[in-house]
Amino acid sequence: MKKVAVTVAVLALGLAACQPKAEENTAGNEVNVENAAETDVNAATVDASNAADNALDAAGNAIENAGNAVENASDAVANSAENAAH
Repeated sequence: MKKVAVTVAVLALGLAACQPKAEENTAGNEVNVENAAETDVNAATVDASNAADNALDAAGNAIENAGNAVENASDAVANSAENAAH
């Protein structure tokens, strides 16, 4: 009878050791939430960085286009003056 009682006690302790602990699950869930938040922040940072790069590229293109327009206008004035002289 003692042998059966000891066996049952050992099995009960073994099963109890296999049960997940609520604290460990809570900690694991908190880490998952923090990781998800960090991923969201990183994605937002990349998106903002890309938007800033695109805005700078667009501004650079606009400045270049304005410079070309000024150059074309200058050429048109020079051509008009040359054509008027002939």
